[in-house]
Amino acid sequence: MLALFQTIDLALNLYTWVLILSAIFSWLFAFNVINSSNQVVNTIGTMLYNLTEPALRPIRRFMPNLGGIDISPVILLLIIFFLRSLLWTSIAPIFIR
Repeated sequence: MLALFQTIDLALNLYTWVLILSAIFSWLFAFNVINSSNQVVNTIGTMLYNLTEPALRPIRRFMPNLGGIDISPVILLLIIFFLRSLLWTSIAPIFIR
């Protein structure tokens, strides 16, 4: 059972890094630091968008319009941190003795 909890924790940790990379990439793209016509850059951006958008879309539906500021990744990161904490402090001790 410990292996299952560690795998879930690893997946959540990896997704946290994907969210951070996606946010940094979107900033670089918005400020024209990276060339959007480059095929490699475009592929990376599409991959990050496809990985993060399904989780961010429901959060954006409930968020008020804040102009050009998107705080949905921050909210999703808080949810992930809460889930990881819940996993190790409340759920795992029940199954791991």
